[in-house]
Amino acid sequence: MSSESLSLEQEEQTIGQIRSGREKIAAELSKTIVGQHDVIEQLLICLMAGGHCLITGAPGLAKTLLVRSVAKIFHLHFQRIQFTPDLMPADITGTEILEDNADGRRRMTFVKGPIFANVILADEINRTPPKTQAALLEAMQEHQVTAAGHRYELDEPFFVLATQNPIEMEGTYPLPEAQLDRFMFNVLIDYLPAEQELAVVMQTTATRAEPIQPLFTGEDVLRFHEAVRRVPIAEEVGAYAVRLASSTRPDRDGTPDFINHYVSWGAGLRAAQTLVLGAKARALLAGNAHVRFEDIRALAHPALRHRVLLSYKAEAEGVTIEDVIDQLLSTVPAK
Repeated sequence: MSSESLSLEQEEQTIGQIRSGREKIAAELSKTIVGQHDVIEQLLICLMAGGHCLITGAPGLAKTLLVRSVAKIFHLHFQRIQFTPDLMPADITGTEILEDNADGRRRMTFVKGPIFANVILADEINRTPPKTQAALLEAMQEHQVTAAGHRYELDEPFFVLATQNPIEMEGTYPLPEAQLDRFMFNVLIDYLPAEQELAVVMQTTATRAEPIQPLFTGEDVLRFHEAVRRVPIAEEVGAYAVRLASSTRPDRDGTPDFINHYVSWGAGLRAAQTLVLGAKARALLAGNAHVRFEDIRALAHPALRHRVLLSYKAEAEGVTIEDVIDQLLSTVPAK
C-alpha cells in the first residue's frame, strides 16, 4: 500500500476506526489480561506503527498470552516459535527438501518455515544461541527470507513479537546489539499489584473466559500504518526526539557528564525514528491531532532501554538503564 493509497475520506474513516477501536481492544483483552495498561498501550503502538516489539519479564507474567490475544483481536495469521538451545535457523525460515515430480524426476522444493505468518511469537528468544537468533534479522528488516539463493517475500503486515526472560536467569543468551536495534520497543512486564494478582487468580481458576472476538483485518492494519505516518509533528518536537537519542552517545560535544560516566555505547539514528513514529501512533490512539512533547517523553523508556549499553562503572555503582533514562529526561530540554 503506497503513501498515496488513502483518500481523504478513507483516512478520516481509518482515524475514526483507530480511536474507537482502542476501547474495543481494551474490552476484548480484559477477557484474558488483567492490568498491564502501559504494556498493552506500548504493544498497540508498535502494531499501529508497524514495528517489532521485545517483551521482557519473568516467567508466568502472561507475556505469551498477551501476544496471542492481540493476534486474535487483529485476526492475523499467527505462529508461535519456541526458542530452545537446539533450535536451528532452518527451523525458523524453512528448508529445501528433495521431492519426486509426477514425471519421476527429483527436484529441490522450498518448504516454508513458521516465519511465514503475519504475527510471529518468538517465545523466550534469548534461550537460543546467537546463530539462530540472527535468522530473524533479515525477516525483521527486509520482510523477506533468502534460502538457497532465492528470496521469498513475507506476507504483510508482518510483526515479530518476541518474549525474553531477564538475562540474569540461567540458560539465557543476550541478544546481539544489531538485533536489539531492530525492535521498535523493549517493553517490560512486572509483577501485578496484590489486588490485580488476586483478580487473576480468581479469574483463571473459575470458568473459562469468553473467546476473544476479532475486531480488525490485515487490510485494516495496513491502513493504520499509513494513517499513523500522516500524523503531523512540529519540527521542534522532532528535534527533541533527536536530542534525546544523540544525548545518549558518550564522548561527544554536548553529551551530559553522567552519560560519559555511565554509558559505553549510545543509541543510533533508529532510536529517534522510533520515538517520532511511536509518538505519532500514541497521539492518534489518544485522539490528538498532532504529536506533543509528552508523547516523545512517554516513549523514551521502551525506545531507549535496549539501545543504550551501560558501562562497568554503572553496574558497579548499581545504576540501572531506567535511572539513566530518567536522568536524561530531566536533563535534556524540550526546547
